[in-house]
Amino acid sequence: MGFLAGAIDAKTRFADGDIRQLESRFSAKNLPHNLALADLLKNWAARKQATPAQIALAWLLAQRPWIVPIPGTTQMAHMLDNIGAAEVRFTPAEVAELNQAVAAIAVRRARLPDAVLAYSGV
Repeated sequence: MGFLAGAIDAKTRFADGDIRQLESRFSAKNLPHNLALADLLKNWAARKQATPAQIALAWLLAQRPWIVPIPGTTQMAHMLDNIGAAEVRFTPAEVAELNQAVAAIAVRRARLPDAVLAYSGV
């Protein structure tokens, strides 16, 4: 969706037909609050000399050895960026610090529209 990659900001508007128009977490009311998560990733990206998307994926990889993120993309450049996440390393202290920072951010609203969640059984 571009959110964790830093492609969405408070001024972002979505074109007609873009599913993100229907997602309440991207609404004008909720997006400014939810951008705290994207800002956190941008700060860590600068700290680790990586991209926000790589930080998000590397953070998932650092949680447990059996967690395998499955990022979706239709662009080769994004796929190559995603692959770079495997090179990002966190110390145990950094994982704890990032976990604490993520836990402190209460994302407003659901990841998908209610109808999609109901249909998918999520």
